[in-house]
Amino acid sequence: MTDAEAGTSSLKPWLAGRRAPINPVDLKVDVPHTARMYDYYLGGKDNFPADRQAAEQTLAVFPHARVSARQNRAFLHRVTRFLAQETGVRQFLDVGTGIPTSPNLHEVAQGIDPGCRVVYADNDPIVLSHARALLTGTGEGRTAYLDADLREPEKILESAELRDTLDLTRPVALSVIALLHFIPDSDDPYGIVRRYLDVLPAGSYLALTHVTPDFAPDDVGRAVEVYRGQGIPAAARTRGEVEGFFDGLDLVDPGVQSVHRWRPDDSGLDGLTDAEVNVYGALARIP
Repeated sequence: MTDAEAGTSSLKPWLAGRRAPINPVDLKVDVPHTARMYDYYLGGKDNFPADRQAAEQTLAVFPHARVSARQNRAFLHRVTRFLAQETGVRQFLDVGTGIPTSPNLHEVAQGIDPGCRVVYADNDPIVLSHARALLTGTGEGRTAYLDADLREPEKILESAELRDTLDLTRPVALSVIALLHFIPDSDDPYGIVRRYLDVLPAGSYLALTHVTPDFAPDDVGRAVEVYRGQGIPAAARTRGEVEGFFDGLDLVDPGVQSVHRWRPDDSGLDGLTDAEVNVYGALARIP
């Protein structure tokens, strides 16, 4: 059995249950994928030789990629805890979910209030193969998974999976984590985000993270070129450009910050510099 075959075998069984069974899909294991590269940075095992090779090429020019991925993940945990503990939000929409790495968003939210409801959306076949794990929630709450792309807001917002799980007349926390830097300007990332926000009611929140060139422009620039060389669109954006995603929203203190500086927990900053992290994160409320 080849490495790729072994990896594919470990991803079964496919999602089944109340939805129609989903047939096996082509994971394209010979082509690097951002979700699998991210999994590799995090020390996961759901990646293949092409992903590891591309990730190692990135690490060669941007040795802090693992630090960035881990701090990005830690931000997701902190912002979800803040939302569940401090804002009263009990509904979450996570677009661009990525390969599940425990604790997942629903585990964090439902660990605070078992009644929280979560919808995950992603268009990556390998995430689809993990949907069974994503759909495991508490008895009081509910989780759902939707196979869709961030660039299809109407498909996501009008889907039966979302409508059966979330009440769009009540606040929803939209999470777009480590995804928008793969959406080029030609796809109008600001307009895409706005289409989600226009549907969500007042009191909803937007949480996002984004790679930036502000602190280590040469290293980040070389990493972007590695991704583009693999056929993956990538665009690091400045603080001002990241702030643009929050136009018209009320930023939660401390605003747009390096993710490790956004409401750090008791472990502190661990001596990390912004040039080691290179990711902005923020949370904002729809007024």
